[in-house]
Amino acid sequence: MSAEPAESPVAPRKVRPFYWSVRRELWENRSIYLAPAAIAAVVLFGFLVSTFRLARSLRAAMAGVERDGLMMPYAATAFVVLATSMIVAVFYSLGALQGERRDRSILFWKSLPVSDAVTVLSKASIPLLVLPVIAFAVIVGANLIMLIWSTIVALLNGFDPRELWGRLPLAFMWLVLGISLPFLALWFAPVFAWLILVSAWARRMTILWALGPPVAVAIVERMAFGTSYVSKLLERRLSGGFTEAFSAKGQAKAPVDSIEAFDPTRLVFIADLWVGLALAALFLFAAIRLRRSRDPI
Repeated sequence: MSAEPAESPVAPRKVRPFYWSVRRELWENRSIYLAPAAIAAVVLFGFLVSTFRLARSLRAAMAGVERDGLMMPYAATAFVVLATSMIVAVFYSLGALQGERRDRSILFWKSLPVSDAVTVLSKASIPLLVLPVIAFAVIVGANLIMLIWSTIVALLNGFDPRELWGRLPLAFMWLVLGISLPFLALWFAPVFAWLILVSAWARRMTILWALGPPVAVAIVERMAFGTSYVSKLLERRLSGGFTEAFSAKGQAKAPVDSIEAFDPTRLVFIADLWVGLALAALFLFAAIRLRRSRDPI
């Protein structure tokens, strides 16, 4: 009687600490995706109510009187969702590491086979990777709903929908957003990394500790030397990303309205971007070191 061949052991599934750490952040911080979706829903409601004026706007656009009126709601939706995502990113970063010390869950998470580096980097990936993807998906989804509804309204008013579609450069706007959102995330990387570092150190009032040192340095420089290099550097970091991404050739003179004006290849060669990424790496390294020694609050 022949012996049955032994079954080969099933290889255990490889644990992916970084992946599950990111999933944990999404489970514990639902505002990451609920806030952009909620604000988009509010804007959509306002747009649906306003479509009774769509026929008049379309006639004005066809007559050449009103060129940007049709596109304005779509661009405004993108701006509001993007601004909401930025606010969520700031407040998430401020509480990223302080929250686990405050509720003492740090004792539990440190008992798992997940390193401090993986934990900090997974938290940093939320404002740098996850939120830009969510913002882009919400913007495109909201714009598509607006386009479908506008098409229905145009048909009911006897317009050829192609007249509407030809005056809505949505594909170009989505292209600009698809390239600019990763750039903005990298541009603001030192800001998010600084906030995460502060959240790893501060016991309370993280927003004051985050704002206090740079503002104090700027004030001391102004009082002692009569210069404002620090304040200009801060202003450049907080507003320069939008100027570089959404104005023609980064000159803040005209908005991007063509590929020639956009020129996405130049974004890679902006020196301030790489300086900021080096600072972000330094701040995240310091946050990792701090998490190893910080106790619950």
